Amino acid sequence: MVEQDTIKLLRECDAGVRMGISSIDEVRDYARDPQLREKLTSSRNENDTIKNEIQNLLFEYHDTGKEPNPMAKGMSWVKTNVMLGVSGSDQTIADLITDGCNMGVKSLYRYLNEYKAADQRSKDLTGSLISAEERLASDMRQFL
Repeated sequence: MVEQDTIKLLRECDAGVRMGISSIDEVRDYARDPQLREKLTSSRNENDTIKNEIQNLLFEYHDTGKEPNPMAKGMSWVKTNVMLGVSGSDQTIADLITDGCNMGVKSLYRYLNEYKAADQRSKDLTGSLISAEERLASDMRQFL
């Protein structure tokens, strides 16, 4: 049970962090404010580090991880491109990123509660990802 919950939690974190990186990559080049661009780049780098840690743990369990849900990724892409097409402002970028972070945090807490038997390392890594998402959402407030 511990191993199965651990793998399931890590897979969800893997899908979430990949989705976050993809979302940042989609909007970063549209950012006009250098400070916004820097915060997005910094967060992207932090997410990449967490992704590598997740991948290392998954490797220990002989698992390859999980891609983001194609439907969710597609809907996110459409929403992002429509909103940026209408108003490619820094405010729009901050709004999109904040919404994504909030959805990510909500999902990660749900998975922590669902996979209670997961090992402590995977729970700690999930906590690190939650903290990164909360920090990015907080950093976006000045651009809203």
